[in-house]
Amino acid sequence: METYGKILLIAMPAFLLLVLGEKLYGYLKGKDTVRNLDMISSLSSGVTNVTKDVLGLSIAIITYEWMVKHVAIIHVQSTFLVYFIAFIALDFAGYWGHRLDHEYNFFWNAHIIHHSSEDFNLACALRQSISVVFKIFTIFLLPAALLGIPGNVIAVVAPLHLFAQFWYHTEHINKMGFLEKIIVTPSHHRVHHAINPEYIDKNYGQIFIFWDKLFGTYQQELPNVKPVYGITRPVHTWNPIKINFMHLWLLIKDAWHTQNLKDKFRIWFMPTGWRPADVADKYPLYKISDVYHFNKYETKASFTFNAWAWVQITITLLFISYLFGNIASINALNKYYIYIYGAFVFLLVYAYTELMDRNPYALLWEVAKNIFGVYILISQNDWFGASKLFAGTQYVLMVYFVISTLVTAYFVFADIKKDKAVPVSI
Repeated sequence: METYGKILLIAMPAFLLLVLGEKLYGYLKGKDTVRNLDMISSLSSGVTNVTKDVLGLSIAIITYEWMVKHVAIIHVQSTFLVYFIAFIALDFAGYWGHRLDHEYNFFWNAHIIHHSSEDFNLACALRQSISVVFKIFTIFLLPAALLGIPGNVIAVVAPLHLFAQFWYHTEHINKMGFLEKIIVTPSHHRVHHAINPEYIDKNYGQIFIFWDKLFGTYQQELPNVKPVYGITRPVHTWNPIKINFMHLWLLIKDAWHTQNLKDKFRIWFMPTGWRPADVADKYPLYKISDVYHFNKYETKASFTFNAWAWVQITITLLFISYLFGNIASINALNKYYIYIYGAFVFLLVYAYTELMDRNPYALLWEVAKNIFGVYILISQNDWFGASKLFAGTQYVLMVYFVISTLVTAYFVFADIKKDKAVPVSI
């Protein structure tokens, strides 16, 4: 937990600089692929994902250490070979876990957030799930376990394997020659994120593309078929926490509403998007029928509103940077404090992304967040020990909570005026 937090303290600024660099590059080249509120939504999703991971809010059904102990046939000794096999094994497991996420209703809920952006850029790479409570795909690491690859090696290689999937989320890199035959490139991954009939549910590979070629899921990017991004049932929100659970909520409602007892059970393991016939007739859902003519989700945003959204995401990044850098000291104060801190971060993200959606109820969420923050300040007479680093922490945060409430009230009553989503044609 503490080690991962330290890693993230280094990784987060690097990712942010690359995201902003892509925005600047696209602007200068006349091909800006990054919309402001979409980028902030993506960054916010990344915040919730890494917060959840650092807090350890998931349980492995079968742990990798258990598999090594019970099924290992040999124990590879070479240091290089151990790490090489671990990397290949993680990529093999990643391919199959990724494929199952796409192909079955229940598992799609864990992955919908990653495909929810209707743009394709480095920021959307940060859209990662918070909805996975039980990790069940550890079983795909069986090849590594059979070879006795130590668990601590997997723990080291796993973050590197994850971070290595960031760079290819871009439209600014064309095909890469012979590398197209070996690794996942931006061209391959543009296909994966596309909803064109020619591209959908292809290229599941995470680092190596040969898994797709081996298992029949490969599709090259066609010169005459421009990828269109998103999901066929658009999420229509900037709120990453809502996105993480909307497909699960749909499945729950459909299972409840269907009159067919068999459908109540099989809906969870049917192909992604399948709905019981009686429910689909009675409760139809909007689905994009023509991927080349639909309106991207957008909300009205003045320069001032955009600036305020950046203030909120910047403050959020400061909050989690303090958490990740001080996990041990916060735990020393009280072992439950990191979970209280995590709850505050989630409430913070929920509140300002609701405002980005132009939801008038955003003010209620904002007030709830700020009351919670003030309660923490009063109950601890501090902010999780931060006053030791900066004596005025309580006063600065109190001022922030007041200003944040007032500014949100202004946007709700004076600026939003209950504007609805604005269509943006692709």
